[in-house]
Amino acid sequence: MVMKYHIWTIGCQMNQADSWRAAEELDSLGWESTARPEDADLVLLNTCVVRQSAEDKACGRLGSLKPLKRHRPQAAIVVMGCLVSEDTLALERSFPFVDLFLRPSDVEGFIGFAAERWRTGPSSSPDAAQDAPVCAYVPVMEGCNNHCTYCIVRLRRGREQSRPIDDIVQEVHCLVQRGAREVTLLGQNVDAYGHDLPGQPNLAGLLRTVHEIDDLWRIRFLTSHPNDMSERIIDAVAELGNVCEHIELPVQAGHDFTLKRMGRGYTVDQYRRLLSRIRERVPGAAVATDVIVGFPGETRDHFQATYDLLAQERFDVVHVAAYSPRPGTPAARLEDDVTSPEKERRRRLVEELQRQVSSEINHRLLGSATEVLVEEKHKGRWKGRSRGNKLVFFDYDGDWRGRLAQVEITRAGPWSLLGKVIAPHPA
Repeated sequence: MVMKYHIWTIGCQMNQADSWRAAEELDSLGWESTARPEDADLVLLNTCVVRQSAEDKACGRLGSLKPLKRHRPQAAIVVMGCLVSEDTLALERSFPFVDLFLRPSDVEGFIGFAAERWRTGPSSSPDAAQDAPVCAYVPVMEGCNNHCTYCIVRLRRGREQSRPIDDIVQEVHCLVQRGAREVTLLGQNVDAYGHDLPGQPNLAGLLRTVHEIDDLWRIRFLTSHPNDMSERIIDAVAELGNVCEHIELPVQAGHDFTLKRMGRGYTVDQYRRLLSRIRERVPGAAVATDVIVGFPGETRDHFQATYDLLAQERFDVVHVAAYSPRPGTPAARLEDDVTSPEKERRRRLVEELQRQVSSEINHRLLGSATEVLVEEKHKGRWKGRSRGNKLVFFDYDGDWRGRLAQVEITRAGPWSLLGKVIAPHPA
């Protein structure tokens, strides 16, 4: 009998990479994926608690699985990710039907549990391994040494631990051989890569090494911290043809009072000057940022400073969230003095501003030719991304997955572009 598994994932790209790896490992053991947890012998929930909404969603999903254990007690439920702290007693009391709680990224523990419980070994089938996604995530480090007062991730994932360059290169080689054409190098603070390794390699050096891999067309990296975005990293983006001109650089707030309370370690002026250096060194770079509104002590004037920063600097993408206290963080001890309606008002103002800015930026692309790496078909159209991480759709016959296409942009919205193929990549 073929064993079946179901994986549900929420949260960051690191979680997505962990879930993909877990699925790949199960496939190698002869398991099959199923879309319905009710049909699965093994269910994995890979969770996130970076915000209250994510935690609520994870707990709600977990609670919905209780009937599964009642009707099929032989099935196993495993919870992994940032919902799980070192002390699992509270979770065990709240969700006694869960078979195992695992810390973030403990894929080995998950596979070990499956192999032991069902006594499974590697499949003899040569087709057991999945094709790699066209655009793959590659974790290069885990954890963070910064002390942002609002962040629970640092407490759950621990201090920075970098992977050796040789291990990363081997993984990327394998992914490329199986069809990947783009990799995103991941870390909670990816710019700090290598500081904890012998010889202290750095992200710029890693980018240059990965750049030499044949048949790898694009490289990205995230997430960056302004304090660790070095000139060497900026130079690597400017000089290496396969490294995309796309940088995620969270600012979080546009007023020094709030930044200091957040423990970010830089001022608004320092952030602006860094952004100016990036744009000068990498003309046309697409820059995305993150913003938290309604942080404790954020007045209307403080928020206006954030709004003005976003309006003036005109980012390609702004990820905005209303602040929610995370138990155990220093910020949770501060008075949460911005009301929920006011947080929501500020969040919507930022979203509306960014809709306008993104629309104007994308509108300038009308009639231009854009290189698109095609990832998959979505609702009848091919979907891919530009080097600047713009989502592009087009209609065309044939199989375009994993190919580069030159696409003329014919329609531009705030969040995606529509075009027509001019020519495929010669490869």
